[in-house]
Amino acid sequence: MIEQTEMLVTTWHYHPPALPVTKDASIKSFTNFDVMRKRAFTCQFTINEELVLEYVGENSYVIDLEDVIDRQELLKMIRFAYTQFSDKFNFRKLGTVLADKTLSPLNESIIEIDTILPLLV
Repeated sequence: MIEQTEMLVTTWHYHPPALPVTKDASIKSFTNFDVMRKRAFTCQFTINEELVLEYVGENSYVIDLEDVIDRQELLKMIRFAYTQFSDKFNFRKLGTVLADKTLSPLNESIIEIDTILPLLV
């Protein structure tokens, strides 16, 4: 049996920008996926190179020894965790200058599934 723990927001450091955000403002985000720590995803938003938000969500999976995790199952687990991470962001962003922003879609092509799978054996 495979069980996922709740996605917990362990860091939400919001720093309102010093100046009003204009239409020309350069708003960038970067999301990182970390397997080795309990942390699942980290996201940072910057406006004109100024850090506005650092957001970290973490969860873990409990996997019984007899369960075999294959490539498809692992991708399903990662997708589900990212969906929860996005849902938490979409709720907490309200009332910030990021209220109309979304997280970038999960780029599965950069996830090194073949490196992660042996860690689950």
